[in-house]
Amino acid sequence: MQYPAIATYRDAKAQPRLAFVINGALYDAAAAKVAGVPFEDAWLAGGWMAILAQWDRAASVVKDALAKAATLAKDGKLAALPKDTRVLAPFRAERIFCAASNYIEHANEMGTVLAAKAQSKPYMFLKLRNTVIGQGDNILMPPETSQLDWEIELAAVIGKGGRRIPLDKALDHVAGYSIVNDISARDLNMREDYPFTFDWFQGKCHDTFAPFGPCIVPAWSIPDPQGVMMTLTVNKDEMQKDTTKNMIWTLREQISYLSTIVSLEPGDVIATGTPTGVGMGRGIYLKAGDVVTATIDGIGSITNMVVAEKV
Repeated sequence: MQYPAIATYRDAKAQPRLAFVINGALYDAAAAKVAGVPFEDAWLAGGWMAILAQWDRAASVVKDALAKAATLAKDGKLAALPKDTRVLAPFRAERIFCAASNYIEHANEMGTVLAAKAQSKPYMFLKLRNTVIGQGDNILMPPETSQLDWEIELAAVIGKGGRRIPLDKALDHVAGYSIVNDISARDLNMREDYPFTFDWFQGKCHDTFAPFGPCIVPAWSIPDPQGVMMTLTVNKDEMQKDTTKNMIWTLREQISYLSTIVSLEPGDVIATGTPTGVGMGRGIYLKAGDVVTATIDGIGSITNMVVAEKV
């Protein structure tokens, strides 16, 4: 089942536009507004970032808009966009906060020894906007790596900023959910020329290393982010399949922890960690020509091909 959502697509003039996603089909948001769907011109012009900047007010309008669009589509009063419409990343997130080793079985497959949760706290790192690509975009494999890997993750999109957010209020700050594939060059994550063992900037922050999308499902459709099924395939072979209930640190805990360090802002994305089944744990890695599809129930799928970076 595909929950109602909002996606960003490329129109005939190669311009980004918003579309309502209803039962897996795309409906242009501007055309829907003409047909009577409540929506603001500033959001049509500014896209998801404009919506998130006003999320406290926009949330109820978006909820009504998706419901109205669904009714019009069912009644044949809205025309769906062509099936080959190019879907983009919902927006270019400036900050993607990523949770490391957040599933016990994934930590085990990576040989990571974790402290007991009571003596620990989440381990987070950043990806930046240069890493973001969308549905159908190519993952560029740098010539410096031979160990390119995949990591499906549930992504939470922040709509309400805050500092030192209490656990019981954390999910109130989430506007919606999407998918991030945390692409990693495993052999670039490690260094021997410095006393600092890990270099996750070098291993995880190359251009195209964060496929993001294909849409954003508003948070009210997924009231429990700890009960979501995720699947990742490479060339249609299943590599990862698990549920978010197996996270060590819940999304609530990640939001609360992050906000003790940095004030969260609308448009921040939290990639909540990946389950077992990554390439390094299997002893196999991505190569040019491989096709990776990350799927989360209710959100959809994002598919990307690996191509060798031209240098």
